[in-house]
Amino acid sequence: MEHRSRPNVKLHDSLERGLRAVLVAPHYPGLAHHDGIAPHIDALPAERQLLANPQACGFWKCYERLRLDGRPWNHKRAWRVYCEMALTLPRRTKKRVPQREPVPLQAGQYVNQGWALDFMHDALYDGRRFRTLNVIDAANREALAIEVSTSIPARRLIRTLSRLIEWYGTPASIRFDNGPEMTSLPFSEWAAAKGIALRFIEPGEPNQNAYIERFNRTYRNEVLDAYLFKSIEQVQHITEEWLLEYNERRPHDALAGLPPRQFLPRITTAADSSSGMAT
Repeated sequence: MEHRSRPNVKLHDSLERGLRAVLVAPHYPGLAHHDGIAPHIDALPAERQLLANPQACGFWKCYERLRLDGRPWNHKRAWRVYCEMALTLPRRTKKRVPQREPVPLQAGQYVNQGWALDFMHDALYDGRRFRTLNVIDAANREALAIEVSTSIPARRLIRTLSRLIEWYGTPASIRFDNGPEMTSLPFSEWAAAKGIALRFIEPGEPNQNAYIERFNRTYRNEVLDAYLFKSIEQVQHITEEWLLEYNERRPHDALAGLPPRQFLPRITTAADSSSGMAT
């Protein structure tokens, strides 16, 4: 006659009480007293009741803490109870970027042959974060736009580039990194409809977009790091004034000491391309 081993109900309940004492009960005192495990909590060292997130430890940290508290339970039983209490952490998977075929970095011989864009981050004086979308023409290093906002999703990126195309014409290609705004389906469909080639750089290779990276450094040194901003409007105003100076009067080392618009002028369809970009 076969005898099946009966589950140890008392051990299971003891395991659950121990796990709750270590992870859950310090954050939910009512739960502790409801299940009658307050004595277990009081016996724990004070530093072990100060977890900011009860699920931040993971199973093995929790198991080691139980062992340190003098609870010599088998890790398999502890794991079963841990799962039943829904304390398992979600598995984080790294987002895989498709293999990018690097395209040699070329400035181009005429305007609109290739644009480059990138995002930057900074904060106002009160701590609020904001982003900037920087767009330049690689041929003459002209800064076509710096969009400033607390959020610049793919839809706003499309609106900004569409406005630039109305003013300057359609570029043959645009170079950028693998950010979520540029890899989104709406942006890809928009570029295909416009006939714009998307030049993705390889992950971890910002030198493949060196022109916009050099521009970013100049913008950070002369604007973002030079002022304490009180509002987004102030960032926009100072940026617009700096863009006019950069494009029309500031000499550029790579352009024989000439400003971008003097080095390689363009025919625009807007009287003043610096106005209206921060809307």
